[in-house]
Amino acid sequence: MTYSPKLGSTITKTKMRTPDNISPFSGMCSVCSSNCTGTCEIGLSAVRGREAIYPYQTDKHQFASEKNYPVDFSHLNINGHVFGAVGCDEDPYDATYPKVNTEKIIGKHNHIKLKLPVILPAMAKLNWKDYYAGAALAGVLVVIGEDVILKDKELKLKNNKVVSSPLIEEMVNSFRTYHRGYGDIVLQGNFDDEYMGVLEYAVKELGVESIEIKFGQAAKGIQGMGMVNSLEEALELKKMGYVVYPNPEDKDIAKAYKEGKGLKFERIGKLPMWDEDILVNRVKQLREMGAKRIFFKTGPFDPLDLLKILRIASKSEIDLVTFDGAGGGSGNSPVKMMNEWGIPTVEMESILYNMLKKLEAKGYNLPEVAIAGGISMEDHVFKTLALGANHIKMVGIGRAAMAAAMVGKQVEDILREGNVPKELQRFGSTKTEIFEDIKDLKLYYDNVEDISCGAVGLYSYLNRITVGLQQLMALNRKFDLESIERNDIVPLTVEAKKITGLMDYSQLMEKALEEI
Repeated sequence: MTYSPKLGSTITKTKMRTPDNISPFSGMCSVCSSNCTGTCEIGLSAVRGREAIYPYQTDKHQFASEKNYPVDFSHLNINGHVFGAVGCDEDPYDATYPKVNTEKIIGKHNHIKLKLPVILPAMAKLNWKDYYAGAALAGVLVVIGEDVILKDKELKLKNNKVVSSPLIEEMVNSFRTYHRGYGDIVLQGNFDDEYMGVLEYAVKELGVESIEIKFGQAAKGIQGMGMVNSLEEALELKKMGYVVYPNPEDKDIAKAYKEGKGLKFERIGKLPMWDEDILVNRVKQLREMGAKRIFFKTGPFDPLDLLKILRIASKSEIDLVTFDGAGGGSGNSPVKMMNEWGIPTVEMESILYNMLKKLEAKGYNLPEVAIAGGISMEDHVFKTLALGANHIKMVGIGRAAMAAAMVGKQVEDILREGNVPKELQRFGSTKTEIFEDIKDLKLYYDNVEDISCGAVGLYSYLNRITVGLQQLMALNRKFDLESIERNDIVPLTVEAKKITGLMDYSQLMEKALEEI
């Protein structure tokens, strides 16, 4: 049995010539014909070389791993109970699912209230405006992604430090316009952003209160990268302090490029060369300059690295660490890196749970921890919270949240043209008729008709997640987040049982029989 996808994917706009007849180990067609024009990834590589490493049109799409990992959240089922109630009175009029409290407070010293224990991970492309605005409507955390200044055409630098970024200001204000006391917008910085003074600018000039330091990308363990379209752009990036390969300032390389010779230029994000002292001091500096909350964001690295990050987070009193498991994604990660590296989400969370449990026993001051990586619906949210109880109490939802924002915007654009999508005609023909939760938003905002449907779409999606989570919690008779326990989920497979350490139904039966 193979877990890796075949060598044809919409991610790279490739396909298999004989999709029903594949050699599982290689991912190739069983018969590789001499007259094939090369529709698969090997064929794309034959004509585009190193460019074929990356997904197709990263500015228009978001991506995730296609690898079918041995264990995921579908290998766990949600338990249920029929007696009692935790977190509310044992009263049938009170113990109803709408009474389940999904609100949460985070922050070591400066608290934030959240409507839902959710952080929307870093985005700085596609429909970011509605992504941030919708997060404010829903009252959750949302993160502006790394390298955002590269998209700012009006960026102003002085000595290679940011002094003005209208784009970041617009992004922050997209959230603040609809902020109603819950959630916050967080600015993420990678190693290059640190060099450019992005975080200092945001805190001092824009009043950003929450900062996230990034340890490599989630879907790729190294920093961001991307092809550069011209020599002029390559020279400008090099002048700003970015690593560009090959070096456009080399006269021989520049001359060859003009003559159509040599490699295409590529911007390569610097790998952070941090240690504990550097990070502890940097966190201290950010707080001294006015940042009220500091977060870490990292991917599914080796368990020793994960442990080191947790220990540094403890020492620095970090407010939240988000760990992104293999299988998720959103950006322009190299396809094979997105598919073939890192710890799958369920296994990573199980490792982190054991680490956090032991660190707590040793007296460590633990940060809040969020788990991300392919999480899209309420069952994932509940299972994540249960698997990590009571040490992992936050969930990251990335691609699915952006998808909701994009769908809302697309529907609004079609409505503006005077058309109603066929699949939506059963709901009505106007914005208010189709977007049901606009009625809900009228309780909080006067200008609801002016709110973009992309933002409403994200709000509605998270509203569905909230209600779904409430129902699953009520199924276990748990009426507040703190009452969720690990035995609220049960492994269905041998692999899931081994990885999570949870009791399966046979063991639960044996335990029940002991009561006789």
